[in-house]
Amino acid sequence: MGNKADIKNLLFDLGGVIMDLDRSRCCRAFERLGMKDVESLLGEYAQKGIFAELEEGKITPAQFREEVRLHIDHPVTDKEIDDAFCMFLLGIPVNRLHQLEQLRKRYNVYLLSNTNRLMWDSKIKEEFDKDGFGIDHYFDGVAVSFEAHCLKPEPEIFRYTAEKFGIEPEQTLFFDDSEQNCATARRLGFHAVCVHPGDEFAQLLEKFLNE
Repeated sequence: MGNKADIKNLLFDLGGVIMDLDRSRCCRAFERLGMKDVESLLGEYAQKGIFAELEEGKITPAQFREEVRLHIDHPVTDKEIDDAFCMFLLGIPVNRLHQLEQLRKRYNVYLLSNTNRLMWDSKIKEEFDKDGFGIDHYFDGVAVSFEAHCLKPEPEIFRYTAEKFGIEPEQTLFFDDSEQNCATARRLGFHAVCVHPGDEFAQLLEKFLNE
């Protein structure tokens, strides 16, 4: 593991670090649609079944919606499914967008997220656009699972990210809300900080650098 003074890159998870989440709100929305087994498929840190397949880019949003309908015994619209799924995302406080802007003045700032095309093109885009800029304003590069075709905590997605951005793990500090994801990152040579509920990444960065 490299020296803290050598850190040039900050690598951020999205959900639970930049974007606030509420899994239970999403589960309740799907249950109201009539999907009874959503609790077993929709995890806090990792998904299963059709949700994992969507995040891994194995199925398209259209295929995902058709799969959801197999779990519901009455007709539901695309919008009803999309709206229920996006209930997982509470939003991004504007102050975190401002923090990312400030950090880009000192570091290369990147995003690594297990996410899906459906959310990416709708709610996630809306949240990054809301202060008048797009997502490219906040990051030097973006790596998402549905394009990488692999998911955290698999080592492959970290290797994919390092190669895509041309960064050295030893010069990179990774922020994620999953201890398992952070553990994988550390095994591959990254510095890593786990973000717990109530934590703010800007404060965690200062604490990490001063320890």
